[in-house]
Amino acid sequence: MRNPFSVHEPLVNQGGAVHFSEEGTRQELILTGILIVEPNLRLHGHSTSLVTVGSKSVVQLSPFVGDICRFQPPQLFYSILLQRQLNKTLNPKLRQIWTTRDWERKVRVFAQFFESLKRRNLLLNSSKALSIGARVGQEVAALKSIGVNDSIGIDLAPYPPLVVKGDFHAQPFMNGTFDFEFSNVFDHALYPWKFVGEIERTLKPGGVCVIHVALSRRADKYSANDLYSVGPLVELFKDSKLVEVRKVDGFGLDTEVVFRKNKRRNI
Repeated sequence: MRNPFSVHEPLVNQGGAVHFSEEGTRQELILTGILIVEPNLRLHGHSTSLVTVGSKSVVQLSPFVGDICRFQPPQLFYSILLQRQLNKTLNPKLRQIWTTRDWERKVRVFAQFFESLKRRNLLLNSSKALSIGARVGQEVAALKSIGVNDSIGIDLAPYPPLVVKGDFHAQPFMNGTFDFEFSNVFDHALYPWKFVGEIERTLKPGGVCVIHVALSRRADKYSANDLYSVGPLVELFKDSKLVEVRKVDGFGLDTEVVFRKNKRRNI
């Protein structure tokens, strides 16, 4: 059975790759290419052992952590991943496309998504809204175009006045700031539990989070994780309830998942 969630490409460079395989009941993390591993490699408290098999190095996970591989790489590789994402955001050709021929189309499609959420009473004109991983701000422009005027986006590279600088693993906002948060970049989160934790931290009690994900295939070449079912995503939300899941057609993403933060923290 295919593992429904994996985090990949944190430990290798020069064309290396990371994937998962099963051999009986043993789960293995296979890394090919040039391997750099810290001696105290851990998986959220789970022990690992490094074994060389021919040209491959195998990190055996003992025990495997279930549906979600919570792999925490060294800070060096986190920095490398951030730079990789930043390079995409700052790519002159992509920014030219995003701000010209792509602009009106994406704003229109996002506006349709948000209008649908308004009809389902999940988004209000009075909502204070955040778009996570907003690039040049099409989602923010779409929110404003349908009357949600108090909207802002965050991305590694700012794009004033629609997008401010921010890492979605550590949002630059106070607790309980937003009524509504949207993201279609969950696949770019190297630390998915931090990504979700920051959403729950900055949402007001009763606030709504909407995430678009790809379940049928890898979202794009810049992905830091793959999600194969909604279950692992739901498990990450510790202080929210799942509201609904529905199919969408959102720029390569096929599933919309909606959460509402608990009005009172569970004890």
